[in-house]
Amino acid sequence: MITRRSPRTPAHPGQFALPGGRLGEGESPAEAARRELHEEVGLALGPEAVLGMLDDYPTRSGHLITPVVMWGGHEPAFEPDPREVSELHVEPFESLAAPGVPRLVPIAESDRPVIQLPLRDTFVHAPTAAVLYQFAEVVVFGRDTRVDGFEEPVFAWR
Repeated sequence: MITRRSPRTPAHPGQFALPGGRLGEGESPAEAARRELHEEVGLALGPEAVLGMLDDYPTRSGHLITPVVMWGGHEPAFEPDPREVSELHVEPFESLAAPGVPRLVPIAESDRPVIQLPLRDTFVHAPTAAVLYQFAEVVVFGRDTRVDGFEEPVFAWR
């Protein structure tokens, strides 16, 4: 499941993203992830839904993303909040294993390549692309893969 942020959101409007946000007072990353999942896409999951976590991903804009992997069932019922989400897509795992995935693009501003994932006639960029790629590698394909060598596009550095 991947969302496109509402054009009205103050940070990174219109970009593809995974549900998430800041930790609340006294919240663990897993508790915050469950809360944000419910707030953004209407999916309420209990603590037993948490399967584990992927690598932290420090962003160029100064945030530290802690990806939490959860199981929402075979056919979860989503109710996206239009204030935060303009689109919600459920993508098959196979799309993460397609030829050309991931796409690595060198940029002059960094020694690390920008990671991109093709999605619906466009590209998803890091940090979302890095998290989805590591998810596919670790959870779906069982490969021990790190993503700290992948860069974000310059437009996301703000």
